[in-house]
This record gives sequence, C-alpha cells and structure tokens, in this order.
Amino acid sequence: MSRNRPSHSSSGHGHGGGRSAPQRRPLTRSSARPLHGHFARKRFGQNFLVDAGVIDTIVQAINPQPDNTLVEIGPGLAALTQPLLARAGQLTVIEIDRDLAARLRTQPRLEVIEADALQVNFTALSAQKNHAPLRLVGNLPYNISTPLLFHLLEHAAVVRDQHFMLQKEVIDRMVAQPATAAYGRLSVMLQWRYAMEQVLFVGPECFDPPPKVDSAVVRMEPLPQPAAVPMALLSEVVQVAFSQRRKLLRHTLEAWLQQRAFTGSFDVQRRAEEVPVDEYIALAQAVASAENPH
Repeated sequence: MSRNRPSHSSSGHGHGGGRSAPQRRPLTRSSARPLHGHFARKRFGQNFLVDAGVIDTIVQAINPQPDNTLVEIGPGLAALTQPLLARAGQLTVIEIDRDLAARLRTQPRLEVIEADALQVNFTALSAQKNHAPLRLVGNLPYNISTPLLFHLLEHAAVVRDQHFMLQKEVIDRMVAQPATAAYGRLSVMLQWRYAMEQVLFVGPECFDPPPKVDSAVVRMEPLPQPAAVPMALLSEVVQVAFSQRRKLLRHTLEAWLQQRAFTGSFDVQRRAEEVPVDEYIALAQAVASAENPH
C-alpha cells in the first residue's frame, strides 16, 4: 500500500476550501533509498506504508471475507495487498506504476489492472464480476484524492463500502458540519451519498519515506436510500454556491436561481458554508421539479 505524497500544485484541495498541504522537498533517486528494490517515484508521490501494526488494524477494520469482491486502489509494494489476499482468497488491484504492476502480476490469485483509477469504470468492473457489489480499499493519491472521490461518487450504486487512507485534512472536510471552515463542496456531495467515519489515525512515521502530513483511514458506506436528486444538478448548485464562499449567496446562487426561473423560497442572505446538506438537496430537487413538472 503506497502512501502518495501531496504535490504543491495539485494537492486535492481545490474543492471545499481546504488549506493546501505543506510542500516537501521532492523525492529523487539521489535523496532516497530503494525500498524492496523500488525507488519511490516523484510523479506518483509514493510513500510506502511499513508499520505492521497499522496494516493489521486496517485489515481488521475492513474485515475481508472470501465471498467479497475486493478492489484495491494503489497497492504499491503490496503491504496491505498480502494480508487482504490471505483473508479474502482473491483480489483485484488497480496500479498505475508499470514496474509495480509487473511485480504484482507474479502473485497468484491477484488480478492486476494497470491503469489510472480516474479512468476506471467501476460500474463496468462490477458488471464483469457478476454485478457483485464492490468493496473498495486503498491509499488514494493525495494529488488526485478529491477528483477520485468525485469519480467514485458516480459509481456508488455498485459499491458496498470504501476504506481509504487519505490525508487527514481531506477526511476532516469530508465529514465536516455546516458553519465550519472545513465544510464545503466535498462535504455536501459525499454526505448526500455516504455515511462516513474516521476509523484510524496514521502518523507520518508509519511510512517510508514519511510524508509531511498526518493521514487517516475513513470508512464510507453508500446510503441505502439516498435522497432522489439528479447528481449533476446537485453538483452544479453546490459548485455555484461555494464559488465565492466568503460572500453571501445573493451574490452567487441568487443569479443562478433566477436564470433557472426558480420561484420557490430559499434564504440567500447566508454564506454557502451555513447551508446544511439537506437544504442543498431540497433546493436541487425543487429546481429539478420546476424544470420537469411531469
């Protein structure tokens, strides 16, 4: 399981108003030692989980069973892959690093998909596996964590649960409550579709090389009956609302609602961070109903 270091230019904090992660000195072949013969790659921001106690705790939290359809994103040097495979008996992994993918292919009972997880159609993957609900696990790259979470949101209907290692700050944003600095677009969209909880804190010393930020593991379970609302419309409402989060919504969302000929009631004398998730959902539902009365 590789820990992916945040990049300065793309730390996954473009959504929801989180602060940028501290930049650390780029890892190069001259400044790093190989781990099991593999140099951590700068472009993938690889940091590898090496703490056996943490690995065991994560596996216990996932509790893999032989009949599960497990898919690991970013297996790296297989620190988590091996115990998952031992418990589940079979496993599919998605690895973008060509060298690591080649290593993984030498292991039995392991299906290796060499690809960028952002490009993987998880709904189609579930269909290939007899429409089995997927259990997604892994270490999401810091520099694409937010886009990847939004990508996975589109496939939530075929997912049983997700256990991900992420930068702790990202998880704080995912579970944030209204009227807090961490509350934003990521909070609203994910809380609409998932029940989420942090299950484990993971310090930098658990990785080689250690990142400059704290990490944590989050459990995400798709809600069995999420509010019925077009995802694209809800996303647009939230994106417009948080486009200028310091301003009142009358400067942003009000104009958008007027363009949609919305005649309902919605308090725009608030900032975006003050509006609860259920109110964003209700607004999107009302707009959808007005546009499609039948």
